[in-house]
Amino acid sequence: MAESIKIGIPRTLYFYTYFPLWTTFFEELGLKVVISSPTNKAIMDYGVKETVNDACIPIKVFHGHVMALKNKVDYIFIPRLISIDGKATLCPKFLGLPDMVKCSIDNLPELIVENLNFNRHWFDFSRFYYRLGRKFTSNVWRIWWAYFKGLYAWKRYKKQLLKGLYPTSAESQDREIAMIPRRNQGCKSLKLAVLAYPYVLYDGFMSVNLIKKLEDMNVIPCVADDISPGDLKLAKRRLPLDLFWYYSNQVIWACLHYLDKEKVDGIIHVTAFGCGPDAMVDKLVELEAKKAGMPFMTVTIDEHTGDTGLHTRLEAFTDMLKKKKGLV
Repeated sequence: MAESIKIGIPRTLYFYTYFPLWTTFFEELGLKVVISSPTNKAIMDYGVKETVNDACIPIKVFHGHVMALKNKVDYIFIPRLISIDGKATLCPKFLGLPDMVKCSIDNLPELIVENLNFNRHWFDFSRFYYRLGRKFTSNVWRIWWAYFKGLYAWKRYKKQLLKGLYPTSAESQDREIAMIPRRNQGCKSLKLAVLAYPYVLYDGFMSVNLIKKLEDMNVIPCVADDISPGDLKLAKRRLPLDLFWYYSNQVIWACLHYLDKEKVDGIIHVTAFGCGPDAMVDKLVELEAKKAGMPFMTVTIDEHTGDTGLHTRLEAFTDMLKKKKGLV
């Protein structure tokens, strides 16, 4: 496989869950991986223009990232992730994403679409990568080597998330993504649970740099990725039933963990405008917070969310909590 063949990966949605695995896997197969630029106004505008009006903001942004890759690569990787934990599914818009992109954007390079449905068999995860690899090489051993190298990179990434690091765009020319530690850890500061889907939280443009804003206000932000899988399993036992959607479960379980096991001073739930599952998740988080007497605020992100307006709301919320805690 010639290294001149380029495969594009949109820097959004499930990218923040799997990018170390995907980039390592394709690079080990000999492809040049091109990651779209961090979300910016042009990408957002492209997405809004190319998508149907009732799509949620993350889906619109995804279309913008595909547009940004369109003339730069030979293939664009858009997997159809149906279930990634063997239990819940992903949101229906994730399932229809490859078809939505095909119908919305003309003259695309070839899309690499492969279904991952962990519900069917324990080996579906490895089979998914085998099917992907076969599209580029007939060397089975090379595919498995790429797969295990990818798994190693992914495992290391998840450990970094647990240690409080988070992904951001790198300033260095030779790196696309950098893992940076959150500030204020260990200080006597306000501690807030910041609950959001990773593709909203780690996208600086979409979240209007919410993590950085909170850190500048001397707040310790605690996110769902800080919680070990074992602790999340303990938290889920409080719910009589799981939700249908994978990322929604992560948010509500993280909420229960921070209410019961790792006390915080307040909860901020970041929702994406137009997200159907979020309508249910936000109410559940609000009710659980109210039951526990925990201060709670919802932040809804859309394409018109302004920096100043969000800053003012966060400042008012944190000032109130700091006074309550005697920090000011």
